[in-house]
Amino acid sequence: MNGFAGLRIAIVGPLPPPASSSAAAGGMANQTRQLAELLAAGRAAVEVVPTNAAHRPAWAARLPFVRAIVRLVPYLAALWRAAGRSDVFHVMANSGWAWHLFAAPAIWIGWLRRVPVVVNYRGGEAVGFLARAPWRVRFTMRRAARLVVPSAFLQAIFEGHGMPAAVLPNVIDLSRFRPRDAAAARAPGAHVIATRNLEPIYDNATALRAFALLHASRPHARFTLAGSGPEAASLRALAAELGVQGVVRFTGALDRDAIAALYREADACVNASVADNTPNALLEALASGVPVVSTSVGGIPHLVEHEKSALLAAPRDPAALAEALARVLDDPALRHRLVQAGLQQAQRHTWQQVAPCLAATYRTVLADAAAAPAQA
Repeated sequence: MNGFAGLRIAIVGPLPPPASSSAAAGGMANQTRQLAELLAAGRAAVEVVPTNAAHRPAWAARLPFVRAIVRLVPYLAALWRAAGRSDVFHVMANSGWAWHLFAAPAIWIGWLRRVPVVVNYRGGEAVGFLARAPWRVRFTMRRAARLVVPSAFLQAIFEGHGMPAAVLPNVIDLSRFRPRDAAAARAPGAHVIATRNLEPIYDNATALRAFALLHASRPHARFTLAGSGPEAASLRALAAELGVQGVVRFTGALDRDAIAALYREADACVNASVADNTPNALLEALASGVPVVSTSVGGIPHLVEHEKSALLAAPRDPAALAEALARVLDDPALRHRLVQAGLQQAQRHTWQQVAPCLAATYRTVLADAAAAPAQA
């Protein structure tokens, strides 16, 4: 995209772990890497300042307070250096400690070094985070040039706390996430997948219980949980308790090509999160032609419409999710309708759609920064 040519952009955010690692990547890490690649392809000079760099020395990772200091000091130094060779800071921001330790310092250093900062806030827990102490976030955000968010849901939340925001949708690579070939061979039995990290906020336990209910009437059904996280052991134990361990597969963390291949093997994608924003997992499923069954929390109803592009249910209700999965698997007309609407929705998240908005944002904040001294 010519709109980025010649710009020097520092992207501040997490990066996916090395391929040899079993650690989870997460949607923000994948979006950080993808944005860096796309901007570089658009002839921008891109530097990534990772917020999740490896601890040096490695033993510090075992000590909670020490590891924070060991990571923070080199991170601040990296931000300071990057600000000296960048036109714009693009900060991938999240809630809680991630905001205070990583996003806020990046905003302040950009402000101190007179580099305009675009804050790209993506946290699914924004409601609770902002409710606890909105003044702290507002105080820091006054030093940012722009706030962009991936959904109208987050836009309304921030604007309710006095912080104007623009919507900049997540980007999906449709060359990677695409429907399977109609002639491709399919394994027998319905294949249900969940592609969220194994963390409490994503409530994979409810998804697993929903599958167990579905499996009771469909003994050939299979379930794949793709992700890693602190709940891996407890979820394996739950699968055994529910008697479905023989048809449930835990893949651990998958790279983006492997996860794309998994979508093309799936008949339905289930998401049971209890708080969320605009999950890439659902966008990837839509782009892959996989019907989505999800909880209706946070920004999800802004992303998909119940009965049109997905089936939505209340959180922590495995029976409702199981019933929705059964409908998707049993009703070809419903399935076709959901798939077609999902593919149309995914088209709104291509780089061709998003890039002009992002380029205009960068150019605007740079023009504002150039005009600021004359107005002083």
